[in-house]
Amino acid sequence: MKQLIDFIPLILFFIFYKMSPQSIEIMNYAIPLGGIYSATLALVISTVLISLIEFMIYKKISKAQFITLIAVLLFGGLTLGFKNDLFIKWKAPVINWVFGIAILCSAFIGKKTLIERMMGHVITMPPYIWKNLNLSWAIFFILLGTANLYVAFNFETIWVDFKIFGSLGLTLLFTMLQIILLRKHIKPIQSTHP
Repeated sequence: MKQLIDFIPLILFFIFYKMSPQSIEIMNYAIPLGGIYSATLALVISTVLISLIEFMIYKKISKAQFITLIAVLLFGGLTLGFKNDLFIKWKAPVINWVFGIAILCSAFIGKKTLIERMMGHVITMPPYIWKNLNLSWAIFFILLGTANLYVAFNFETIWVDFKIFGSLGLTLLFTMLQIILLRKHIKPIQSTHP
């Protein structure tokens, strides 16, 4: 359920971006709707709200959500403050690169890779498979960030579509491929309950 909630800011970004440019008036103040700036504002507000809700429920914010929150506040704030969409275009690549580098570096820190720490409670595999899986996810995030950057600056008309649907589709496809490739190595963890 949490993974679905995490997509709400992206969905709102997409909806506001695709709206026909218009404005609504609230207390003699015209608020523009539609386009990159209202989409960015919706992204910032909804990300802050999702983070607050996560904190209220779990009494903490996950590292991934914290990184996303900081990136959205930084790049969204710069976009809105300077009225320049260049900044928001860098958000997705930077987040993907941060995740990719963190996953890559985890192979050299501690006894378990980041992917094993996240999934090791559900499945067991030999250490070399965990390392290969970790490396493949690191490379995937770095390439996904690069693809986002390339599309944002070379195909601006489809950038938001790629950011929402292309990135999600590629991530789901990559996850399914990983499952297919690893299924023979995956051994379910034995339950201690009768």
